[in-house]
Amino acid sequence: MAGPRYDLEDRLIRFGAAVCRLVAEFPATAVGKHAATQLTRSATSPFANYGEVQGAESRRDFVHKLGICVKELRETRAWLKFSTQMELCPGGRLEAAMAECDEL
Repeated sequence: MAGPRYDLEDRLIRFGAAVCRLVAEFPATAVGKHAATQLTRSATSPFANYGEVQGAESRRDFVHKLGICVKELRETRAWLKFSTQMELCPGGRLEAAMAECDEL
């Protein structure tokens, strides 16, 4: 019996939305605003780029576009770590986002 099926695009969208909800709670300081902007951009980029993956014109194009998704997830992870270090979001909620980022 196969495991549960999921649509990767849907999962990437849920991840981006969850990160956006988290950064809405960041403080309105210069650092909080900067981290929020960077996280919003990097966490929402993978689902948009994944749409491009689905329209790849060749295997090489597919691999390249999927690599961009992975690159953006790595950047998101770095910003999540930074935001955790700066204590921009209370209650350990960034760790859950980081775990999902690692899985994706």
